[in-house]
Amino acid sequence: VSPRPGRTRAGGSKPPAGRPVPVPTAAAPTPQCRIDIPDVAAETVYDVLHDGEYRRSWDTNVLDTHDIARVAANADVGYYAWRCPKPLKNRDVVTLRSWHVQDGYHAIINFSVKHPKYPPRKDLVRAVSLLTGYLVHSTGPSSCRLTYLAQVDPKGSLPKWVVNKASQYLAPMMLKKLHKACVRYPAWKQQHDASRKPWLYPEQNTLPALALSELVLQRAASLENIDESGLSEVKDDRGDHSGSEN
Repeated sequence: VSPRPGRTRAGGSKPPAGRPVPVPTAAAPTPQCRIDIPDVAAETVYDVLHDGEYRRSWDTNVLDTHDIARVAANADVGYYAWRCPKPLKNRDVVTLRSWHVQDGYHAIINFSVKHPKYPPRKDLVRAVSLLTGYLVHSTGPSSCRLTYLAQVDPKGSLPKWVVNKASQYLAPMMLKKLHKACVRYPAWKQQHDASRKPWLYPEQNTLPALALSELVLQRAASLENIDESGLSEVKDDRGDHSGSEN
C-alpha cells in the first residue's frame, strides 16, 4: 500500500471526515479506498484489523477466519472465507500476512500461499490475494487515516455489475462498518481477554511455528477459473457483503 499523505480530491478539498473516498488506481478491478477517522486512534484501528475474534462479531461477510501458524514475530499464515453477493459462489483464501509499525504508520499486508493442510474446498472458490493491505496513519491522539487496498483475483469471470459494485460501493461500505466497529472495540475488548494482543506482544502467540521455506506462493494460474459472467444480480437477504478479502 502506497499512501499519499495530504493528498486531496480534485478541486483541492479534503474529503469529509468519516466518509470513505474511492482512490483512482491504474488497475480498475482493484478496490482501493481511504477514510479519515476523526474519533478513533490509529492504535485502536490497528488492533481491530488484527483481532480475528472481534471480527466475527461485526463482519457479516465472514464465514470462517482463523490463524494457522506463526512464521515470525510479525508474520503468520491464516485462513479467511467470505460470502459473496448472490448468486456468486463464496470464496476463501490462505495468506501469508505481515505487519509493521513505525513513525505513526501501522501497516498490514498479505498475499496468497499454499498450505498442505488447506487445499481448495469443493464448496468454495479458492481466490488469490495478489496484494491486500491496510495502512493506518495517525493524524492526532484520537484520529487517523486508513487506506485499504485489495488486489484479489476471484478466480473466475465476473459480471460487470460485480466489478462496479465492489469498487464503487462494497469497499467503501466495508470501511464504514469497520469505523463503527473501531468505536465499539475498546469496550468490547475490556470484556474479552483485555491484555491479550499477540500482534503487539509476540510472546503471547501460541500458534505452531512454521518455516517460511515450507510455504509456496499461490499462483492464480494453478487454480480453476469459474465462469460467472452471465449471472444477474439478485436481492441478497444475508446482509452487507464487502466482496473482498482481508
